[in-house]
Amino acid sequence: MGRLVTLASGQFGDLALEDLCILAKKMGYDGLELATHAHFDVGKALHDESYIPSVKAVLAKHGLQCQAVSAHLTGQCVGDLWDERLDNFAPSKLAGKPDEIRAWAIQEMKDTARAAQKFGVSVVNGFTGSPIWARWYSYPQTSEEMIEAGFQLIYDLWTPIFDVFDECGIRFALEVHPSEIAFDYYTAKRLLEKFKNRPTLGFNYDPSHLVWQGVNEVVFVREFADRIYHVHMKDVKLFRNELAGILGSFLPFGDTRRAWNFVSVGHGDTDFDGIIRELNQAGYTGPLSVEWEDSGMDREFGAAESCAYVKKINFSASDIAFDSALTKN
Repeated sequence: MGRLVTLASGQFGDLALEDLCILAKKMGYDGLELATHAHFDVGKALHDESYIPSVKAVLAKHGLQCQAVSAHLTGQCVGDLWDERLDNFAPSKLAGKPDEIRAWAIQEMKDTARAAQKFGVSVVNGFTGSPIWARWYSYPQTSEEMIEAGFQLIYDLWTPIFDVFDECGIRFALEVHPSEIAFDYYTAKRLLEKFKNRPTLGFNYDPSHLVWQGVNEVVFVREFADRIYHVHMKDVKLFRNELAGILGSFLPFGDTRRAWNFVSVGHGDTDFDGIIRELNQAGYTGPLSVEWEDSGMDREFGAAESCAYVKKINFSASDIAFDSALTKN
């Protein structure tokens, strides 16, 4: 199968790029999805002529490829209403300054498209943020006008960003995810319609965020087959715990009292066989990027096991019908 199996670098931000490359190769990966908050410096990519060649040299030294970069933290700062948590995603000098954080994020996302073009990748993954996430439960009552205003603000904020993406020939792959303007099937559909199905906007498909919500992860691929621009391979385990609900109970990830936890690929309830079949049906040939998040498992053990698991199920579609030999001439 020609699809690369890559490792999302964001969860390995404590490692230098060279060290991560050594580890990724040891674990069996074909490449990396470089995160802008960890291993791909947008400013240096644009203003230091030696930076991109040096990143490419390190990747090549270890036989690794990069077909996408991710800018999740930056994108979150574009569309969110500020609270102190966003200070962790923006330059420290902007802490507590909502307008400055948003202005920085908008410019940084535009520059990320330019840096991606210069780097030679065609997809930037990320978040959009959401000004209405806190209103998902309609109490106090949330009106349709409030929801539409939220989608309109995302449209207004991201349209100039997408204009730069188009100039650079880069597609934006939104990860459908709680806390984003699109977090399930209907909100994803509404967002595409809001942008008049602009080809710039598609999805970084991560099934783990759908499964715990009760959204069918396989049908999602089928419904948005032409908008799957990148794929995260991440799993989630659902637990029968009558004391906990799907909202998390303010218990940290990894706490076994939770009703669900992100787990290493193959240890959860995600239908990866069905996903691969739908991706094949859709003609998706991009990377399968392991976003390793499992607070209950050793990181190196889990990421290596995940790589082997994904490579095992990374099968191609058949080019013949299994019953063709039964047909009489």
